Amino acid sequence: MKLLVAVLLVAGLAGIAAWGGEAVAGDADMATCVFEKLTGQDRKFCRGDLEVFYPELGDVGCTYIPECNQYRKRISQEWSSPKMTYPQADKNKKYVLIMVDPDAPSRANPKYRFWRHWVVTDIDGRDLRAGNLKGHVLTAYSRPTPPSRSGYHRYQFRLYEQPAHEAISLTSEEEASLGSWPMERFIEQFRLGSPVASTQFLTQHQ
Repeated sequence: MKLLVAVLLVAGLAGIAAWGGEAVAGDADMATCVFEKLTGQDRKFCRGDLEVFYPELGDVGCTYIPECNQYRKRISQEWSSPKMTYPQADKNKKYVLIMVDPDAPSRANPKYRFWRHWVVTDIDGRDLRAGNLKGHVLTAYSRPTPPSRSGYHRYQFRLYEQPAHEAISLTSEEEASLGSWPMERFIEQFRLGSPVASTQFLTQHQ
């Protein structure tokens, strides 16, 4: 995480965001918002320096979205696509970004995995390093909307190097439905290989 402390406004008071449950500043009258980092296998998914920035939250990679300040509701209903940066991007290469929910409709019963939330191809490495995500949008950004009582959902961001001169597209069947997307087949078909970087955050219905 690049951003370790975020200043929050709650009912006109400046709240202090803390990581890992340890408050770093503030007094007893200020609201504290704790950002928990992912652990175990969820933590292992996060590799490379892919950064995902939402308003007020900063880089949400490898964290639970906190409940305070209605952040879970706002990420699902208000905020548009996050700012993405990958400082290690090669300026002479192009990249493919995929955002999916592997836990649809729930982590216990993911029969609609991978739910497709965002697919962008032909992203120039220079733009990616600068956080200016231009490219060819195959699937427009769809906000995380985990169903009620379905528990936590992982929202995964996978970044791939795009093979030179490779034209990437979705089939008409894929375009017609976001759910049950055969992501692995898509990756194999267009020879994307393994992600050069990946990260995720967890949130639930609020």
